[in-house]
Formats: sequence, structure tokens, C-alpha cells
Amino acid sequence: MSYTKGRPLCPEEKKLLVSVKHYFDRNKSEFGSNESSAQMTADALGIGLATVNRVMASYHKAPDSIHTPSQLRGRPTYSVDMSHQEAVRAYIRQANLGGHHITLESIRNMLKEKSPDESFHLSTLSRTLDRWGFEFGKGIRTQHLKEKDYIVLARQRYLRKMRSNRTLSSNKSIRPEVYLDESYINKNHSHDWVWYSNEDGPWIQKPTGKGERLIIMNAITRDGWVPEAKVVFKSTRKTGDYHGQMNGDLFQKWFVEKLLPNIPKASLIVMDNATYHNVLADDSAPTPTCSKEKIRTWLEANHIPCKDDCLKVELVEILRKIAPEPTYKIDVIAHQQGHEVIRTPPYHPELQPIETCWGILKNEVARHCDFTLENLRRQLEHAFEKITSETCQRIIKKVRSVEERFWEEDARLDQEREHPIL
Repeated sequence: MSYTKGRPLCPEEKKLLVSVKHYFDRNKSEFGSNESSAQMTADALGIGLATVNRVMASYHKAPDSIHTPSQLRGRPTYSVDMSHQEAVRAYIRQANLGGHHITLESIRNMLKEKSPDESFHLSTLSRTLDRWGFEFGKGIRTQHLKEKDYIVLARQRYLRKMRSNRTLSSNKSIRPEVYLDESYINKNHSHDWVWYSNEDGPWIQKPTGKGERLIIMNAITRDGWVPEAKVVFKSTRKTGDYHGQMNGDLFQKWFVEKLLPNIPKASLIVMDNATYHNVLADDSAPTPTCSKEKIRTWLEANHIPCKDDCLKVELVEILRKIAPEPTYKIDVIAHQQGHEVIRTPPYHPELQPIETCWGILKNEVARHCDFTLENLRRQLEHAFEKITSETCQRIIKKVRSVEERFWEEDARLDQEREHPIL
């Protein structure tokens, strides 16, 4: 039996353990061993003697215990997965529009109904909401959760730009829209649910861990994947997500050599706010996240006096008042070739059609997983072919409806805050 130290036994493994233990109890004399049947069971299954004794003690106390999954030991995982972000945003916005009181408990209850097998700790949920751009503030008649102003502002800028690229009569794009993104997929990415015999149980030989990882870079238009833009490479890091493997130089190389030569002229290139998308141009004004020395150097070069003993917070305050919008390397490169870059607002994956494409692609790969890297590469190629121009057009159409909903709801919320109904 393949077993990883520290991993709880599943019900099928506990049934096997009990059966083997009973077998050695009955036939121990035939083996001519001085060891106990418990030790022989541990040796045969490759597990610890303490595990055998613990399972057998539970079995003797309550025979049905072997049918119950073991409780995970240690502290539970409380992190809130990014996949819940869209549902949380929609829930909070609808509650705000309806004037309903929102609490962390009500959001947790909504998430529990959506994902009953996950745990949502209130303090972790509070930090997650803050990171996703929500704040707990005083509303018109009561305190409620609302989006931070900079999130609303970024969304309005994005929506206004996208709407200006659509014809009023048919809602068609004036300039071609290109959506780019990066993702990853692991060698052991597979579906957990399968059909199986009641007698045999779900004996799936699935390896532990996620396995080796492939990182993917690609882009779509309404005509499907951008030709020759796909790049797939093996990650050299085993921890974190794919963002830790990416950097500005790698992204810029792909952007210049693979994307720009293969997209239509005068395209509107849509991307998210990943740090490697936002590498400052050489002549750009610094941002508050830049080093203190870089901010001071820029201020002095622009003849802005600042004392030698100024703290960074003081320099940032001056910078915010006078500095123009930052300029990014990627934007300059795109502009030189007649394109324009626009970034989705922070924490809005629902506005990126290619995010849905990644979901379709990963689901297709999971259906044909055999836990080998060679097969993963092969199935990945087949999965890309499943996403056609018709697929992209349907997804983009759905995203445009989401854009319209955001536009209308933001206007309604603004109107209600300006003219509250008492």
C-alpha cells in the first residue's frame, strides 16, 4: 500500500488494514515469526505500528469507525480560495443595492452554502475581503461592507475605455481586442469523482501531491487563440503559484517575440495587474512602492526640494501630489507598434474572458489524466484545440454582459448614495 507519512488513512485503506490484521491473527503460526500480528501488518502495508494499533483500537470500540474518513490533524487550513472572489463581490453588491445589512457571518454562511466542505474562519475572511478591495464603513442608514474607492475608480476607467471601443448600434469592437494571461497546470491535475463498484470501492492509484507543473502563456481574440503565441514551459519552483516563476524580462520577451507579431493592427491589449506586467519604464515617475532612494532621486531631478532627514512617508506624500501617472515598459513597446494596453481593475477575473478558457482547458486535461508529464503535454495540446473561435465569442459575449451589469449597478449605487431614500 502506497502511504505518505502524516497523511490520514481513507476508509478503504482502513478496511484493508483490518482485513490484513485479521488474516495474520488467524495464520500467524504458519509464518514462523515471533513478531506480533500488528507488527506483521505494519510491515506488510508499509505503515507504522502505532497507526495499526490506533485503527484497530477504534475498530474494536466502534466497528463502523473504519467507514468514516479520518480527521485531519494539525491546524486547519483557513485560506479563502480566489475562486470565491466573484461570488463574494456579487453577493456584497446585491446586498448594497437592496439596502441589506451585511456581516462577516452572513458572507461566511453564503460561502458555506456554496462550498459546504470548506472552512471559512472569520478573521481570515476579514483579511481576505480587505485584500480584495472591500471595507467596512458607514452606509446611508447603517454600517455595511462596500468596495474601496480605488477599486470602483479603476473599474469605471476600465469600463469607460472598453465601452468607447464598441459601436452603439451593434456593440461590436472598433479596435480588435486581445486578452492575454498566464496560468499553470500540474501533472496530477485530475477529477476526484469516478464511477466504481460498491464491492471494490474507489481504488484509484492517484499519487500524493500535485506533481510537476507546466506554466502557460497565451492570448485570445474573438477568433480564438492568437496564432503562434502559445508558450508552455516546465516550472523550476515547487512551491507557491506560477507568479513566482514569472518575471518582467520573461514576460517582455514573450510579449515582443510571440504576441505582438501575431495580433491584428491597432489592437487593444487587455491584461491584469500582475507585477511583471507593470515594470516601470526607464523614464517613468516612481510609484509609492519604489525605494526611498529612487523617489528622492526623481524629486531632486525635477527640482522638488526635500530635506535630507525626510522619511519615506513624507517623500511619498510629495510624490502623490505632483507625480504623473506611471509609464510601463510594456505600454511603451505596444504603443510603438500601434497598439494600446489596458488593464482590468484589481480582483476582477470575471472581466477576463481568457480566465474561462483556462477553466475549460484544465477540465479537459483532468478528464484524461494518467499522472505523467508526457501525457499532460499531449492532453494540453488536445485541450487547446477544444477552445475554438465560437467558444471565445460566447465567452466574450458573456463578459460584456458582466461589464454592462457593473456599469449599471455602479450608477445605481452612486445615485442612491447621492440621493438616499429616507
